[in-house]
Amino acid sequence: MNAEVERGTSGEDTIAYFLQEMTFHGRTERTRSAYERVLRGFESFLQERETTLAEADRRDCMTWVHTLRADHAGSTVASYAAYVHRFYAYMSQVGAFEANPMALVTEEMDESIQTDPTRREISVPEMRSFLSDVGHPLERAVIGTLLKTGIRVGECCNLDLRDLYLDDSDVRSAYSTAHRGALDGRPDSLYVPSEPTRGEEYNGQERSASNKRKRSTVIPVDTELKRLLKAWLAIRPDTTTTASPLFVSTDEWGRRLTPSMVRNVVTKRASERGWYRTGGDAAENVTPHYFRHFFTTHLRDRTGDRGIVKYLRGDVATDIIDTYTHNWGDRVRSTYEASIYRLL
Repeated sequence: MNAEVERGTSGEDTIAYFLQEMTFHGRTERTRSAYERVLRGFESFLQERETTLAEADRRDCMTWVHTLRADHAGSTVASYAAYVHRFYAYMSQVGAFEANPMALVTEEMDESIQTDPTRREISVPEMRSFLSDVGHPLERAVIGTLLKTGIRVGECCNLDLRDLYLDDSDVRSAYSTAHRGALDGRPDSLYVPSEPTRGEEYNGQERSASNKRKRSTVIPVDTELKRLLKAWLAIRPDTTTTASPLFVSTDEWGRRLTPSMVRNVVTKRASERGWYRTGGDAAENVTPHYFRHFFTTHLRDRTGDRGIVKYLRGDVATDIIDTYTHNWGDRVRSTYEASIYRLL
């Protein structure tokens, strides 16, 4: 836990710290009481499973939600899950926790339960206007990648040059790094591995974030994303690591981007647009994770094929993902290219 959180709590009572923050941000006593009741109940549930708020994982959250369904209406389950999701989202932002284990759980609940009716919804034209205001090639490429692929911010930061195969003579002449074998026969595509783990070495470099998908995934790169990536690669600084990161800082010259760097960029741009407010919750603020929600919502509505969206997100089981992997060109690429929204 960071020093700021420690100063604001008694011991390591992160719930008390969160409630105090809610007071500072003007939340009513009634709202704070509702959050405390739900969060303390969730904490007790974890204690019975001999784990803590900081150590809880997605399975713990899924199990808790499942137990709620036995005694509560769907709308109540949705509200309780949203409370825990917002708690983890906020505490992750202030550095108390490394991740939000409830994020994927609440997203998957969207198919049957409206978890958060007040969540900000942004149209494709609005997002297109947002991206047009971003001028730096690195920022445009990173935000475009998140919006066009739905990958997580950590997965984006973990991408190496070998994970990208652009069928382009200019790129080939500028970069000699060979793409992965998994991309052979799949030009203009991106490979998102499942293996990188925070704190462990991968492809010759220690990683600052973990990839969380169940299986490695090949995602098409459409003409718009290809244009953004080419513009970035034209100015990409050299880096000393043999891993050859795809996205590196132009401020800290050649250093692999970290999730915090990306969040700072998105926060700044979203604030300029009125889409981010200090103290706002996940329902209000646009963050890198919001882009994953945007991708899921809009592509699912356009394709009508939930399986392909789950494949692209890396969320599906082995038997389903193998079906799409073996029929990638005809099933995944064709559907993606026919359905992906235009942002340029």
